[in-house]
Amino acid sequence: MLVSKSKGTSLHRSSERSSLLRFLALYITLVALLLLLLGMLHYKSQKELTFSNQRSILATYANEQYKAIKELHEEYPQNLTYPRNTKFRSAIYDLSGVKIFSLMKLNPKHFGRDMYRINDSIHFLKPLDENYYLGAKYLFIEVDEDFTWKDDVIKDIIIYGTLTLLVLAIFGFFFVSIFLRPMRNSITLLDDFIKDTTHELNTPISAILANIEMMDKDAMGEKNEKKLARINIAAKTVSHLYQDLTYLTLSHNRKSKDEWVDLKQLIQDRVEYFAILAGSKKITFTLDLKDSALFIDAVKIARVVDNLISNAIKYNKRHGTIFITLRKQHLIVRDTGIGIESNEVNEIFERYTRFNSSEGGFGIGLNIVRSIINEYSLQIEVESVLNQGTTIRINFLKGTIDA
Repeated sequence: MLVSKSKGTSLHRSSERSSLLRFLALYITLVALLLLLLGMLHYKSQKELTFSNQRSILATYANEQYKAIKELHEEYPQNLTYPRNTKFRSAIYDLSGVKIFSLMKLNPKHFGRDMYRINDSIHFLKPLDENYYLGAKYLFIEVDEDFTWKDDVIKDIIIYGTLTLLVLAIFGFFFVSIFLRPMRNSITLLDDFIKDTTHELNTPISAILANIEMMDKDAMGEKNEKKLARINIAAKTVSHLYQDLTYLTLSHNRKSKDEWVDLKQLIQDRVEYFAILAGSKKITFTLDLKDSALFIDAVKIARVVDNLISNAIKYNKRHGTIFITLRKQHLIVRDTGIGIESNEVNEIFERYTRFNSSEGGFGIGLNIVRSIINEYSLQIEVESVLNQGTTIRINFLKGTIDA
């Protein structure tokens, strides 16, 4: 399997960039929605303004038509031609609302409103005086609604809205950058501290573990043997942390050496390594292991297994159990521990994230697991139930396993 060896930028830079992009996406979305709302309000106001401006024009048309109807009434019956005008269409109705004559495309909808829209037309109503010229009480004027304003308004909304969105997006970028600077400085300081500390841990840890192995336990009393066991647990805990810190700070300088790794043997070795640590909490292992080999860097898959077991111990209950199942296609590590809320499951892989302040650690173990899983294009699934435990499953894809 081909694996990318380039790490790119540091993890916290990637996390910072991700946070920045998420904030900007949310910020720009909210600003865009606000601008859209303002644009809709502006469009509506322009529509109503244009409609309102038609009132005086239609009133003038109505007065002109009223005079023409009056003249026709006075010339009747010599003149029987209803007055027409190319600027508008009209109709007259009697007091009961019965049509006398109409040139309009649409019948009137309201006799109580002086002006209203109907389809793509505008109707204007002028009640006539009691002279009832031609028997008419109501004069309607109809014109096609003017939509010439629409293109200009939409164009203005798009141009000014886009410019405003761009300016506010730039402002938001600099605004969030300023507020992220303290977090960036803190993470950089922590990273520098971890790197400096890591270099100083190796020699004393190795010396402690080597001397523990060389000590004659048979010559010790039970009391001293328990003390030695506690020292061994503490040393292995620090050693595990050292391995994580070394991988985290120095892995980008190390070239991967992929090979076929016997996962069954690896898991058995790591369970034996963590047996003393698990025993301190009276935790037992239940193993169901089948033969399986994975083409991967041995150091990296060891970090994955170590961190899964370490977390299963750390967040397990006293007298709990850790179930490890290995098949050719997958690895499952399940504990009977404290579990976490379902809405927090996706956060467990974030660097420096811890869900139990009573347990030690930097919150980097599962972040390392995810980075290795992603590097080798494997799949990881997490299920957790509060106060019942957590199950982590790693699926091996075809081409990476020894079939």
